[in-house]
Amino acid sequence: METITLSSEVTVSRIIQGFWRLHSWNWTPQELHDFMVQAIELGVTTFDTAEIYGNYTAETQLGEVLKLDPSLRSKIQIITKTGINKLHPDRPYTFKHYETSYDKIIFSCNESLKKLNTSHIDVYLIHREDPFFDHHEADRAFKQLKAEGKIKTYGVCNYDPVKFSAFHKVSNQALVTNQIEVSPLEFEHFNSGMMDLLQAEKVHPMFWSPLAGGSIFTSEEPSIVALRTVLTRIASTHHVDLDTIVYAWLLMHPVKGLVISGSQKISRLKNAIAGLSIKLSLEEWYEIYLASGQQVLR
Repeated sequence: METITLSSEVTVSRIIQGFWRLHSWNWTPQELHDFMVQAIELGVTTFDTAEIYGNYTAETQLGEVLKLDPSLRSKIQIITKTGINKLHPDRPYTFKHYETSYDKIIFSCNESLKKLNTSHIDVYLIHREDPFFDHHEADRAFKQLKAEGKIKTYGVCNYDPVKFSAFHKVSNQALVTNQIEVSPLEFEHFNSGMMDLLQAEKVHPMFWSPLAGGSIFTSEEPSIVALRTVLTRIASTHHVDLDTIVYAWLLMHPVKGLVISGSQKISRLKNAIAGLSIKLSLEEWYEIYLASGQQVLR
């Protein structure tokens, strides 16, 4: 398995297993444990979750596995996030909003550590751009948590280039990633210059929803059908499944991003890993980039 060094303290697997939908899988702690062991055996040692996933339950589910088998903790890296407040019977909120104050970040981190049954979080992220974001207060919280050994590194999710640059400057270039949505149907971060900025800063993004929520396989929308036709032909040429070609396309970009696989099937995780071994030609890369008709070359 290829790895990426995010900092002197954290190295992660280039393929990440995501737990956005973990709650809906209805797994017992033992079933989740067995899945994680299989992933680790394949070289996928990095697991992505968040405070709000599963309506505030996903971190607890992962923590139950670490309670069941504490030896796993030294073999894995945990990514989790804070910053979104959702309606929940145990929460005081009257509507969904964002909160990234010093107190909120400290509180959420401590709560996540308890739920996860761990002494530290490897990568701690702000989940969404907050219009009420106080860069200096957030950075103060992150630096305190790092000094206390509760987090090893920190970063953001879904930030645009201006907001990323501002927080990166305030943090003295401490941000180790921007977790962003990128797929052959989602080009916001190509068009905004985010991919270029991250490459210039030597920051490796994490790509979520690489398969566009599965629509690449199922949608009959003409633009997606056109993409699927191109992907199917290229997959046939390389003798792999269609999703492996999508992963190969993402992994080929010079920004050297990491890809989050959100499936509960080990076979799908293996397809993501296989993307590391596929060498697309530059022409194939551009065919995929242009296939949906959303992008044009100047």
